Amino acid sequence: MFSTILIANRGEIACRIARTARWMGVETVAVYSEADAHALHVKAADRAVPIGPAAARDSYLNIARIIEAAQATGAQAIHPGYGFLSENPAFADACVAAGIVFIGPPASAMRAMGSKASAKTLMESSAVPLLAGYHGANQDPVFLAEQAERIGYPVVIKAVAGGGGRGMRVVTEAADFAASLESARQEGASAFGDDRVLVERYLDRPRHIEVQVFADTHGNAVHLFERDCSAQRRHQKVIEEAPAPGLSATQRAAMGNAAVAAAKAVGYVGAGTVEFVTDAAVTGFFFLEMNTRLQVEHPVTEMVTGYDLVEWQLRVAAGEPLPATQDRSAPFGHAFEARIYAEDPSRDFAPSVGRLGLFRAPNASPNVRIDTGFATGDTVSVHYDAMLAKLICHGPDRETALRTLQRALDEFDVVGTATNLDLLGRIARHPDFMAGGIDTGFIAREAATLLAAQVAPPIDILAGAALVELLTEAEDAERLAAGSADPHSPWHARDGWWVNAAPDRVLAFQHGDDACPVSARQEAGAWRLGIGDGYVVGTAVGLPDGRFRIAIDGAERTISVTRDGDARVVRGGGETWRLLLPDPIAHADDEQDGGDRLVAPIPGQVTQVMAEVGQAVTRGQVLVVLEAMKTVFRLPAPADGVIATVACAVGEMVQDGQLLIGFVSDDT
Repeated sequence: MFSTILIANRGEIACRIARTARWMGVETVAVYSEADAHALHVKAADRAVPIGPAAARDSYLNIARIIEAAQATGAQAIHPGYGFLSENPAFADACVAAGIVFIGPPASAMRAMGSKASAKTLMESSAVPLLAGYHGANQDPVFLAEQAERIGYPVVIKAVAGGGGRGMRVVTEAADFAASLESARQEGASAFGDDRVLVERYLDRPRHIEVQVFADTHGNAVHLFERDCSAQRRHQKVIEEAPAPGLSATQRAAMGNAAVAAAKAVGYVGAGTVEFVTDAAVTGFFFLEMNTRLQVEHPVTEMVTGYDLVEWQLRVAAGEPLPATQDRSAPFGHAFEARIYAEDPSRDFAPSVGRLGLFRAPNASPNVRIDTGFATGDTVSVHYDAMLAKLICHGPDRETALRTLQRALDEFDVVGTATNLDLLGRIARHPDFMAGGIDTGFIAREAATLLAAQVAPPIDILAGAALVELLTEAEDAERLAAGSADPHSPWHARDGWWVNAAPDRVLAFQHGDDACPVSARQEAGAWRLGIGDGYVVGTAVGLPDGRFRIAIDGAERTISVTRDGDARVVRGGGETWRLLLPDPIAHADDEQDGGDRLVAPIPGQVTQVMAEVGQAVTRGQVLVVLEAMKTVFRLPAPADGVIATVACAVGEMVQDGQLLIGFVSDDT
């Protein structure tokens, strides 16, 4: 076994690798960019080495600097985690050339599976089932359109080097093929430096099922069963589970055997995942792609097998045989993983950045696991992926595991950025998801329910926010009184008059554009709260975990309320409410954006500018393309007009709200 390994990654996966290495007695070396100098993964490792500026291309994607860091610290092996350089064959080759073990598959296997087209050709020769399609070298648009006609619509166009939904377009009719092809090629070239595509049949209601495989250097290969990853937004997974609901023992074995055959076909070593697509009834399954690394969702498999897959990776990389054989492996119970992202589902899942004023995860237990690289006070950077944490829940059966997931999601609190916590809770409680066997179109199809805008906050949320506000004020007053040495000071008084300037209080909450005032009067140790045309009586008490137990008309529940500037962020019942307590003076001079300029919706890097001073533009015409946190934003003109100012340039980093384009509207 290695004495020292370097972890060429950041965030939760770097922390997770360090955790296993520590109990195995292996020293870990972290690497970090300038933006991550105080990150959790740096603290989790035994040593840490700076490798460059915040931009990933200058740090986490800089092969030379990572190799230098490994050599300088005496690391015998490098674990790449997932993302960044984990599936880069040039990095694997560089490790070998430097005499360092790459904890992953050989570069040849990466190259074989790195291109979707060549991988499908290889799978076809290995009798692994494929969807009807064209995976060849001819990239002539007319020829590809003919292939689409042969396959039959709907079809999907995919960048051959793509992943995570990038460079992927679904086409339902021939008239849209040419435009979709050009769009997919442009995105493939931008994201992966390769504009080649493949075309294949598109299943209307596909399920995405993947199989975990493992192979060693002694010729052994096993599968560790399947995961259902069909809960997706924009072709990216948000909730995974194992085992996949509705699969028979025969179907499970067939998928597992096909996955092992795929791994053996490329001489695979280490952890990998073979992804399949099937129809909703699972009448057949078809090879999609192979991920030549440890997957984000690997903890789901760990929970149902009891195996530590990072331990397996280290042992296999050190030349040991697989720790278990196929006949000694069996899943037990059921597990879910929910990916918690700093993103705003109401804004088409736009990434959200900022300082985490609160990051409070539910308590860990044998059935609840939290993998994260963040803590309260950390900053979510524009430079990296928007995932904050993974919540993994296990139970003896699917129903129990799902109840555990629902409860744990309710107990998760993040303040400072937008998150998808509410969406995850809605998915976990949706009848179709609870029944099992959803398809990849589930979230988009149920958007009216899952992504519904919040209406006015219910009475218990307003009452809870008011009760906690009053409790907090009283506790603040108590602290002031306790800290006053002057017995004649008004702050030394105990009658609470400084809290209640009048017999009644009015808390002028505001939700969006709606005023939601709550009047309050203290009566016999409780508060009588006027809300709308009625009233309730309630009390609140703080809990050790930072949340609050409130009682409203005798009914108790637990909520969290966190101050975030002028806002009170209330979380209860799986929903998050942002209530303002506006200061009528503080923001009197705030300027409102008019229709005469285009501003950045999020910090990011300008990758295209399609505007010139004097140019006439129409409403909806794309003027600037911005990239942030692996997401592309195509920013359109808000109205017809003429460009007056171009205030950004390609390659420039811009901030949220920064002016990009100014123009004179035709309306003016």
